[in-house]
Amino acid sequence: MIRGGKEAEYRPTLLEDVCRWLYSCVLFCIIPFAFIQLMRRGATRNKEYNQRRFERFGFVARPHKTGGYLFHCVSVGEVVAASCLIKRIIQAEPDTQITVTTTTPTGSARVRDIFGNTVHHFYLPYDLHTAMAAMIKRIKPKAVLITEVELWPNFIHACWKRHIPIMVINARMTDRSAKRYMKIGKLFKPMLNKLSHICTQGQRDYNNYLALGMPEARMTQTNNIKFDQAASTSHQSIGFMGLSLTDGPILVAGSTHDLEEQAMIDAVKILGSSTAVNLRLLLVPRHPERFDTVAKLLEQNELEYVRTSNIDAISPETKVILLDEMGKLNSAYSVASFAFVGGSIANRGGHNALEPAAFSIPIMMGPHTYNNPVICEYLEARGALTKIANAQEIAQQCEAWINAPMKREEAGKAGRKVLEENSGALDKTLAVIKRNVA
Repeated sequence: MIRGGKEAEYRPTLLEDVCRWLYSCVLFCIIPFAFIQLMRRGATRNKEYNQRRFERFGFVARPHKTGGYLFHCVSVGEVVAASCLIKRIIQAEPDTQITVTTTTPTGSARVRDIFGNTVHHFYLPYDLHTAMAAMIKRIKPKAVLITEVELWPNFIHACWKRHIPIMVINARMTDRSAKRYMKIGKLFKPMLNKLSHICTQGQRDYNNYLALGMPEARMTQTNNIKFDQAASTSHQSIGFMGLSLTDGPILVAGSTHDLEEQAMIDAVKILGSSTAVNLRLLLVPRHPERFDTVAKLLEQNELEYVRTSNIDAISPETKVILLDEMGKLNSAYSVASFAFVGGSIANRGGHNALEPAAFSIPIMMGPHTYNNPVICEYLEARGALTKIANAQEIAQQCEAWINAPMKREEAGKAGRKVLEENSGALDKTLAVIKRNVA
């Protein structure tokens, strides 16, 4: 039910409470091992993350003001998606405190890149009741907004007990996730009853939440905020380290995972055998801990390359570039001839195809696009997105676009048009927030 609303007061059954307690007990046993692993990784990869490890137990810094909005964004993608909404709230309520939580160091870095010190940030605590209660007590938010999908039973319960509206914005619920949640209905359904509202990305997400037991009265299909976020990105080239299309076509492979870098490398080798193609490859791994791994992969394939962290500009003779810095993917897309969006050959559901579409460039993705099916369907239907499965198909598509620049330009413009035609989710989401916080 909605606290303070017209619906009857929701009360969890004894069995539902017992399931949440059992979940908490299991989590309590697992956390020591997770904490040790966190410290090990922090010691070698991200010392700043390790220094802030006690935030995971609710020991978070107090904001300058209480009574503001608390946004939870898992990592980079969610931070970027929520950024346009946060900026609008800051404009409308400049004196209201905004707090953003993440669970990954890359997400934390993206918060700093976008907002600097404008918002309060810390890592979301482990989902123990005491940790979540301590965090909520320090922040005292007037509303909590979870971006996309991450639902934690004790986090939601702690807000509900304190009459704090909690909403899921830009919510997605894949068929696979819905099936998993149905198996743990006694744990999952109480969370739905404690939520104030869910704003879904598309019809699939709306239907899956409905099947899981969320009342229609507390759902709105706003569509995907990412359309608005990407549409706000300038389609004018902003440049990247002196790269120029006059020196040859540029393939930007963004947010790549294991297997996908090798596919890009193999495609470049295939195209290298053609004297008519002078392709340049810009690789952007999704996670910073893989930068060195991808560098070794390039060396193993005997490709000469540069790492952007080691240079100030890229010479026309450089054919392979490894972008080993965070927060520069959009700059890379701004100079691309065409793009591949990662997580789609690797079975990760596909990352945000709207980012390259914002720069009016055609897009390639693998078969796995279930994270954003509606976006990919729209782009593919309009000719802006081409599905590929392997290095051979990547090479063929790149060559086709190189040999037919007018078709390449048409595909790129079609992607930008999809963005402009589908914006509006931001205003709908803001209206839902206003109704539930007022």
